[in-house]
Amino acid sequence: MISAIVSTYNRPDFLGRVLWGWAMQTRADFELVIADDGSGEETAALIERMRAETRLDIVHVWHEDKGFRKTEILNRAILVARGDLHLFSDGDCIPRADLVATHYELARPGHFLAGGYLKLPAHVSSVIGVEDVKAGRHADLRWLRRQGWRPGRRALRLTKSRTLASIYDRLTPTSPDFQGNNTSVWKTDLIEANGFEGLMGYGGLDQALGYRLENMGVKGIQARHRAVTMHLHHDRPYRLDEVRRKNREIMAAIKRNGETRAQQGIAELAPDPTLRVNGRPAQEARSS
Repeated sequence: MISAIVSTYNRPDFLGRVLWGWAMQTRADFELVIADDGSGEETAALIERMRAETRLDIVHVWHEDKGFRKTEILNRAILVARGDLHLFSDGDCIPRADLVATHYELARPGHFLAGGYLKLPAHVSSVIGVEDVKAGRHADLRWLRRQGWRPGRRALRLTKSRTLASIYDRLTPTSPDFQGNNTSVWKTDLIEANGFEGLMGYGGLDQALGYRLENMGVKGIQARHRAVTMHLHHDRPYRLDEVRRKNREIMAAIKRNGETRAQQGIAELAPDPTLRVNGRPAQEARSS
């Protein structure tokens, strides 16, 4: 089974549309694990409403807001998730309706599957509503162009031809990198790599995991034209040069030293009394 792990933090306006994207998947045999880095009550209420309105099997993993702890909540979500294949995405990325089916189809042992994403401009992101997501218009090239989007060569990633998408994936010079907004990987490989690196702040934490997987011999499969998400526009005031510099140093060391395990990852997680799974203390939720 696939566990789709979606990270979020205080963007219910985005998350509502994203969840409808997951609700409209052509394959429903997956669980949706929300890795919530301390969002407020509005996000919790949205998740409860979506649980009632859709067929989604939602698991809400939450801890208290103590600053940026995305790596930690992702690692805790990995432990909670029941699937053997984990599909990672973000709360600002609306999946195309065939995303889960494509990851099921293309996943291979000893590999991670690197999907693609298209960044939408602000004026297009703002006009996409729930009904557009339900109808699939958010990933329809003609409709997006009518809203004023000019994607250039990126339009190739929205081809409706499966044959062409496969050809484009074979021909693209872009390497199949681990991107946290659209990549699937086997849980056994995640555990062996010790998950995401807790020493890292915003920027590059997914690539760092990908480098460690590659050092383990887990190679990427290119699927950027076949497995697609649409990235809603937002600013990033939390992107700090000092943090990015430290992250680059960590990633350089991973490559240089051939590292295969996170230094502060899943194995180093300490008990967290604020951790909640579906609104209940984590230990209590596991025992029920």
